[in-house]
Amino acid sequence: MILRPVSLSYFSKDPARRSVIRGQNFSVECVRGANATEHMIHSDRETILILAESAATLITDFETVDVASRSIAIAPAGTLRLRLPQAARCFVLTTGRTDIDPRDIINASDYDTLDERVLPVVKPMERLAKDAKRVHTYQVDEVPFPDGNPRLKFFQSETMSINWVEYDGQRDRTKLSPHAHEDFEQGSLAIAGDFMHHIRTPWASNAEHWRDDQHIKASAESMLIIPPELIHTTEGVGTGQHILIDVFAPPRTDFIAKGWVFNASDYRA
Repeated sequence: MILRPVSLSYFSKDPARRSVIRGQNFSVECVRGANATEHMIHSDRETILILAESAATLITDFETVDVASRSIAIAPAGTLRLRLPQAARCFVLTTGRTDIDPRDIINASDYDTLDERVLPVVKPMERLAKDAKRVHTYQVDEVPFPDGNPRLKFFQSETMSINWVEYDGQRDRTKLSPHAHEDFEQGSLAIAGDFMHHIRTPWASNAEHWRDDQHIKASAESMLIIPPELIHTTEGVGTGQHILIDVFAPPRTDFIAKGWVFNASDYRA
């Protein structure tokens, strides 16, 4: 078993510099509005933008789109310009950024050696041609919960999947969901609230590889990267709103097969 450690990082609060946390296949940037600055994003794959608390304006080569607060936007590959109100936040997720300086990646050293267990993004899913150049927006409050899963809301791009998890107050400790992924990393992006990430290393035949359980405290504007095979679950703690975004690349075909992904019909394999 490869014992790549769990990695918890916090985004920089300095609006003057880029603040990026990566997984093996994806990057997440926290962009902050400052002095009417227009942020440029270059990606050779679709980009997911998470606007949990503020509106924004997106400008592509094809259109200008105003995106409401509490929305997810999926922009086509290419150059994207992002306008945010002063001090507003937007989280930018993609597998194809071409404009990131490695010095701006907070956890870059975690990937000096890649994990061979992680499934690569080999071939993107294909967006239906008639919509390929549009920005697609989804107001989270208008998206229904999928049948059989009344707590999560699932979305995808051509190369990623995300879950929007939101609730008020403490998560019910009698209904946690410990699980593991054989060939996926999971990124857990905390946007609002305080969390406790619970991590367990399975016992293999070699006892030298056994590890104590971890209970990792994390607050908003943090990102936890969980390697394959580790058992994990996350518990919102304390009062107030909790928003956690689970991030995967490539897309979770198991979720798509179950009919859980809200916009899956926009793509074909």
